[in-house]
Amino acid sequence: MKTEEFDKKFDKREDLSKYLDFSKATRPGREQKRVNVDFPVWMIQSLDREATRLGVPRQSIIKVWIAERLEEKAHA
Repeated sequence: MKTEEFDKKFDKREDLSKYLDFSKATRPGREQKRVNVDFPVWMIQSLDREATRLGVPRQSIIKVWIAERLEEKAHA
């Protein structure tokens, strides 16, 4: 399919999934990289209490809180 045809289908909001290979799709800037961080025990306990209260893993709390702080800094 030529680019122009693809663009027209996209503009018409047609389903383009049959033309795409999702196995090779990436999200630039969203790649994962593992890091190790040491926290004081009191901080881990507080994170675990909040994670339990919300019903999510500790790692989720850490990611969300860091993301929120970074967004605040970016918009300040």
